[in-house]
Order: sequence, then structure tokens, then C-alpha cells
Amino acid sequence: MDNFINFLNVKIVPVANKMGAQRHMMAIRKGIISTLPLTIVGSFFTIINNIPIEAVAKMLEPYKDILDIPFRYTVGILALYAAFGIASSLADYYKLDKLTNGTLAVLAFLISAAAPIQVTDNVKGVIDAGRYINIANLSASSLFASIVTGLLTVEIYRFFKEKNITIKMPAGVPPEVSNSFVALFPAAFILLFFWFIRYVLNFNISTFLTTILMPLKGVLVGNSLFGGLLTILLITGFWTLGIHGAAILAPITRPFWEMSIAQNMGEFTNGTSAHQLSTIFTEQFLQWFLWIGGAGGTLALVVLFMFSKSAYLKDLGKLSFLPGLFNINEPIIFGAPIVMNPILGIPFILGPLVTGTLSYVLTITGVVPMMMARLPFTVPSPLGAFVSTDWSIPALILVFVNFLIDLAIYYPFFKVFEKQQLEKE
Repeated sequence: MDNFINFLNVKIVPVANKMGAQRHMMAIRKGIISTLPLTIVGSFFTIINNIPIEAVAKMLEPYKDILDIPFRYTVGILALYAAFGIASSLADYYKLDKLTNGTLAVLAFLISAAAPIQVTDNVKGVIDAGRYINIANLSASSLFASIVTGLLTVEIYRFFKEKNITIKMPAGVPPEVSNSFVALFPAAFILLFFWFIRYVLNFNISTFLTTILMPLKGVLVGNSLFGGLLTILLITGFWTLGIHGAAILAPITRPFWEMSIAQNMGEFTNGTSAHQLSTIFTEQFLQWFLWIGGAGGTLALVVLFMFSKSAYLKDLGKLSFLPGLFNINEPIIFGAPIVMNPILGIPFILGPLVTGTLSYVLTITGVVPMMMARLPFTVPSPLGAFVSTDWSIPALILVFVNFLIDLAIYYPFFKVFEKQQLEKE
């Protein structure tokens, strides 16, 4: 075990840290995370529009179309916001103008992903003649296109600036005006470059990337038990090494997670049953069914610590309970510690693999619905699971069952660790 841990520290951890700190990976992570408030707010409107109380639903029926609009302009055009956020994050790393680069990235993304549709005749009461954009092309399904256009835009802008292919304004000109003129040449190139690719070469970046990368989604994020367990294993495994597992995997899994929950929400909003949505292993599936108290299902360990004979573990349990209730478990991970501690690391990994398998089986058999909303991760797990599965009682019960399973798995390891701690005390 010691040799294995040493191998991970020497060979794996430095590579994982380097990947997590790479500038483009950081920009993707920060840019997509910047859309989080929008998806959460959009989720609330999905929930409001589907309250399972007949009297309330009947009262809201005349306003369904109006209540649907916030969802369409948050989750419905998620990739558009991501393009701006990714470009702004990368520009900030290079010390370039964030606003200019974010705006140019939106331009590049729109040209690449949203071809305008010409409607020549008025259809009375339906649509007027004019040019329209299908906002479905701006949704999370085009997230990979937003990533590529966001990163490429900044790199093109940086190239022009480093080679001094810009219009320089005299000293004393306000920065916002000067930055606008500096961006003229790169803006023209970006416009022509992405226009040429999309309309002259007839190459759709979004469709191409989705086709190439979607098989990876089926492995790590989708309906495959193997893929789901692999994701769980990687996240918990990295945590036991002291690395934020979800953050390390974010450049790979985050786009798929965003696409999956947005697709589930869209399908549910359009009338699909929560039992028949596209994706099981969304981030919310992990959050509410497995990460009870945080990654590794550590709320169970916190409760065990609270009743420990060890003074240190008992105090740590009491201090960690309130944060754990709201799914914040750094106090227990680094305080016990779980990091680099095989005794607690084994159940930290094993528990979610068991509860993940059970939750998956109950989902594919129709006992528990899939996730159709996104709530803040600090919502207590029972409430989060209840609301996010269209108010499902079985989902609520499953959280408590999984908590008891976590307790049973942690208990023998806890007793060994407690004995060691008592000997020290």
C-alpha cells in the first residue's frame, strides 16, 4: 500500500495537478462554471412550471408559456454564455481585454453555430417574414463549439497583438476607445475566418465536435454503469490523494455534465416524463444520491465521529456536522484526515460505488426518476433529490437508504481508526 501511494504521489499527482493548472483547461472550467447561476435560476422556473399540486398547477396553467421564457434564455442558450465566459477567462490569464475578447468569442460562436433562417412570407398569428435564429443551436448541445470558438478567438487576438498588427491610438485616448481600435484587425480576421469555415467550406464545428466526442460522453457521463462507476472512482480516488477530484476531471466531464442536465431539463420542460429522460449519470445524480454530505458520502462518517469515544474525533464530528449537512466536507476530509489515509480512504471510495450501483439499478427499473432540475449543491441531499426528480418520494427514500449503506460501510473502518486514535490519546 505504501509503495502504491508513493507511486501515485510521484507519477500521477504531478501530472493531474499540471493538467488542472493548464491555462486552456482553467479557462474552460471557469467559463462553464460562470454559467452556473443561470442554470440554477432556469431550473427553478422548470420546477415552478411543474409543481405537483393540482390546484397550483391549474392556477399557473394560463402562464405556462410566460414561465417558460426564463428557462429558454438561461439553460436554452447556455453555450452562448459559455463562449463569453471561456474567452474572458483565457483573456484574463493573458492580461488581455476581457470584454473585447468575450464579445469577439460570442461573434465567432454565433457565426459557427447559429445560421440565420430566412422566412419570406408572413404566417398570421405565428411568425412574420424576416431572419431568425433557432435558439436550440445555442443550447448546451453546442457547448463544444463554444469552447473551441472561445479559445481560438483569444489566441487569434493575442497573435495580432503580439505581432503589433493593430491600430494604435495616441496617448490620452480613453482605454475603452483604444481597446476598440486595437480589436479592429483581429475582429475582422475572426469574422472572416469563422464565416469562411461555416459558410464557404460548409463545415459545422458544432456538429463535427459533437459527433467526435459524444462516444466519450457515453463512457463517463451517460447511462453506462461502467462509465458512471469509473467517474465515481476517479473523483473519490483523487480526493484521497488530496486533490479536488471533480475539479481535476472538470475539463473533461463538465461540458458533458452541462449538456446532460440541460438536455434532461429541456426534455422535461417539453413534456417528457422524468422516468424517460436521456441521461442517468448527470452531476445531480452523483450530488444527491451519492455525495451525501459531500464527495465520498462523508455525512455518515461525520455522524459516527460525533459518537466516538475519541475526544478528537467527537469534536471534529460536531464541528463538521453543519457543513456536512450542506454538502461541504473539507473539514472532515482534511481534518480526520481521509487524505492519504487508507483506513478511511477505502470506504470513501467503496461507499459511493455501492450506492451508485443501487441508485442506477433503481433508476433503470423505473423506481426512481432521472434528474430534471439543477439546484445549488449546498441544498441538503434529501431535499435536493426530492425536488430534482420531479418531487419523487422513492428518490427521497433512496437518499436515506444510501445514507444507511454509507454508515454500514464506514463503520468497521471507523472502529479501526478510532482504536488507533484512542491509543494516541
